[in-house]
Amino acid sequence: MHLLADAVGQSLSTRPDIIGPEISKALSELHDQIPPFPRPLAMKIIEEELDSPIGSFFSYISEEPVAAASFGQVYRGCTLNGSDVAVKVQRPNLRHVVVRDVYILRLGLGLLQKIAKRKSDPRLYADELGKGLVGELDYTLEAANASQFLDAHSHFSFMQVPKVFQHLTRKRALTMEWMAGESSTDLLSITKSSSIKHGSKYLERQKVDAKRRLLDLVNKGVEASLTQLLETGILHADPHPGNLRYTASGRIGFLDFGLLCRMEKKHQFAMLASIVHIVNGDWSSLLQALTEMDVVRPGTNIRRVTMDLEDALGEVELKDGIPDIKFSRVLGKIWSVALKYHFRMPPYYTLVLRSLASLEGLAVAADPSFKTFEAAYPFVVLNRKKEFRWERLALFMRVGATRKSLQLVEASSGETSLDNLPSRTDGVFDVAYLLLRLLPSKDGVVLRRLIMTADGASLVRAAVSKEAKAFRFELCKIIADILYQRMVKALGQLVPASQYSYKLRLAGGHQNTELHPSARLSTSSTVYDYQSLLRDRRLKLILSKILNSARKEPALMLRFYWVSFVTFIAASALAFHRLLISLSAAYIGPASFIPKRFAISA
Repeated sequence: MHLLADAVGQSLSTRPDIIGPEISKALSELHDQIPPFPRPLAMKIIEEELDSPIGSFFSYISEEPVAAASFGQVYRGCTLNGSDVAVKVQRPNLRHVVVRDVYILRLGLGLLQKIAKRKSDPRLYADELGKGLVGELDYTLEAANASQFLDAHSHFSFMQVPKVFQHLTRKRALTMEWMAGESSTDLLSITKSSSIKHGSKYLERQKVDAKRRLLDLVNKGVEASLTQLLETGILHADPHPGNLRYTASGRIGFLDFGLLCRMEKKHQFAMLASIVHIVNGDWSSLLQALTEMDVVRPGTNIRRVTMDLEDALGEVELKDGIPDIKFSRVLGKIWSVALKYHFRMPPYYTLVLRSLASLEGLAVAADPSFKTFEAAYPFVVLNRKKEFRWERLALFMRVGATRKSLQLVEASSGETSLDNLPSRTDGVFDVAYLLLRLLPSKDGVVLRRLIMTADGASLVRAAVSKEAKAFRFELCKIIADILYQRMVKALGQLVPASQYSYKLRLAGGHQNTELHPSARLSTSSTVYDYQSLLRDRRLKLILSKILNSARKEPALMLRFYWVSFVTFIAASALAFHRLLISLSAAYIGPASFIPKRFAISA
């Protein structure tokens, strides 16, 4: 039963929600510690599966396996046409052993359930494990998984997935392209090496370069995890560092495709939202998201769970706009609460979070200042071309608006609470307004950094697109507010202060609904000082960088100038319209000059 114990241990190491974080960490050390079986037996299995002598297909196979696992071991080889390959061979008589041991495990878990008096039935895990392990006994299924993973991620240039040699693959023998590269363990050992003699510049450079490669591997690992989560929905189901390689070309390579986890599209953004809630330390919203994902069991005391999380973690502090906390610490506390309240964690949720925590552990060992959150931020809202993924940015900001520190952006400047955000008829936050309010604030440092990182031409292209109509409309109101304030200042006493604020109906709004401060006629302290945007050097630098990048495309710039002109004319008309209403209210009496429809489009 020791083979199944190893397999179960490795599998359970990815399920801290079931066994707890401490046991999970201990079991994860089982990887790469399985003794091999004899080479002659392995060669015999290959010949039986391929129905030919070894020499008919391979010119070379290593004497010793390069890796051994619970179900098989891997040899390095070379085909007759000179291709370097990895040949994976299954242990002999494995099916009978697996079926027997899964049955014994199921009996044991049933007994454990009675002793521990657990509500959840752990035998269901034995059933799930049995299905997965029996599937892993057929290497043609692993070959199909590897091919599917390759097809889904082949256009991501920073990832490398080995191709399968289908004609050399059978149920008990799998042949794949050899993945040349350094393991994270090798890189970390060089980084932490104490054998470097003092004063040896060459060896010291080796150590520094190994650290650089390790951190690059970690950053690409974070990006790969988020790519699988948010782009393809196909996740590597065994994300421990032993299955990763750093190639000579600077790419991250993946090994072992015995199991894949597939996500439904509807769960991808729900997962992103839950990660943002973790970043924000907004535990009540996190639990709400988990409830919608059917993670929290019906009847669970949500208030009590929230209090437990708040007691364990408190409010997450920001440093330069980045959560100043280790991801692994947050994850460990969440697992403890999940175990206490019997959460039903989806496999993809566990895999992504555990992968990020594992990568953080590698990076922190080399660089204690490493922050997983800081590494992950750009990949959440930017693609490989450094273009904004606007739908993700919208979700990120809507969800991020729940952060307590954002409930009153720049409160000391007299700005308006986000509780008063303008909303559409469906009650969704106006992301364009939030974007403009957050950009110059202290909490907007990450947003400004992302914009500086993004491709300027793509930002201009997005700004003039149909999808940016809401953004241009909000910008138009800001310009109109600035123009109106200047008109009032120029007219002096002709416009009484009592007329600075009034009720107005915009297109799509409701009559007699008080406008948000950004659309009022006031110059009082309750209105945001949008003119500070014009004086902000940081924003001027960002705008200059964006326009300099976009000038390489004259047609795009021509369209930008036209849209800007139309927006300014519309803002001028709105400001003049406001002034007429103020003057009429002051000297003639209430009058309606309100247009039936108002919209900004290119």
